[in-house]
Amino acid sequence: MTITKFTLLSGALALFSSSAMAQLPASRVLTLDAAHEMAQEAMAKCRADGYKVTVLVVDALNAPKALMRDDGATASTTEVAKMKATATMLYNRPSGPPQPVPPGATAPAATIPGTINAQGAVPIKVGDVTIGAIAVSGAPGGDKDASCANAGLSKVSAKLK
Repeated sequence: MTITKFTLLSGALALFSSSAMAQLPASRVLTLDAAHEMAQEAMAKCRADGYKVTVLVVDALNAPKALMRDDGATASTTEVAKMKATATMLYNRPSGPPQPVPPGATAPAATIPGTINAQGAVPIKVGDVTIGAIAVSGAPGGDKDASCANAGLSKVSAKLK
């Protein structure tokens, strides 16, 4: 092969590979610092409201990034927080029933093993991309757990752009 053909072939290959790489989407990750900040804020909110809870923050792979169980929170809150986070990651929406349950009625049972149909976890998103979830368990009612989770998410919302 002559030098000219080699140069042309190398140039074409470089052009092709750079244009293919330009099409890859940018990815965002949930940092340990952001996860820790969210967990601390959610815990602070629940403590201020008088609740002993567990806060779990998971990344896009549903792997734990931060876990805090308050003094006095039962061991079961850790497992329930994990089930809420898993439900949020699988369904890509806040945990709990998709439609509000009528007053006095119980939520339907979870359909996927390892999940729970209870409020208290919310997705962590950058734009439309879910990069994790924050889950809270232990307050008397999923709406109170969700309030603490949302407080944690709000703490870092400016960083999630």
